[in-house]
Amino acid sequence: MLWEQVGYLVPDAQRRRAFSALRTTVGLQPTAVVAAPPSKLETIARLGGSIAVRVRASRLRESAELVLGRWDGDLRTALRLPTPQARRALAQFPMIGEPGADKILVIAGKARLLPLDSNGLRVLGRLGLTREAKDYRTTYRRAQETVAAALPKDRDWLVSAYGLLRVHGQELCRRTAPVCRLCPFRVPCPSSTD
Repeated sequence: MLWEQVGYLVPDAQRRRAFSALRTTVGLQPTAVVAAPPSKLETIARLGGSIAVRVRASRLRESAELVLGRWDGDLRTALRLPTPQARRALAQFPMIGEPGADKILVIAGKARLLPLDSNGLRVLGRLGLTREAKDYRTTYRRAQETVAAALPKDRDWLVSAYGLLRVHGQELCRRTAPVCRLCPFRVPCPSSTD
């Protein structure tokens, strides 16, 4: 949860530095995050990018307060719920929508889903595996329905697939100026410009 919130629109290495700073200077327990001075949380949030630093710092605190108030300080309680309820519980946290909740559930080994960020979803769309809708949520759900039957139960496979699709979308199948000539899918890809 905190991993998602500590950085915004930054490379993973920068997010990792911010998360490491949170772990070492404040701690990851909800009580520690709530007790941290706002200025310290802002300093850490700034390490995770310059966009909305104060907002992200306050969201770290809000999330910790939610874990303390709703889950008695232990978010694993929410993860033990059936997948639909766990997804809804996680989506109550700031900056965590359905895709973020799915990623948390898969990484925790609690769901058999293919978590997709916007990059991975774009790859599936360009490959013709899902149709783009007018809103992101519908497109995301269509993609989930399309791939659900083919997914293995192997958590590591699902986490790897998430990462590979994400990186492929960031580096080759970019939103603008995709690099189709380097893409391993260019022959079967209906969106290829080559």
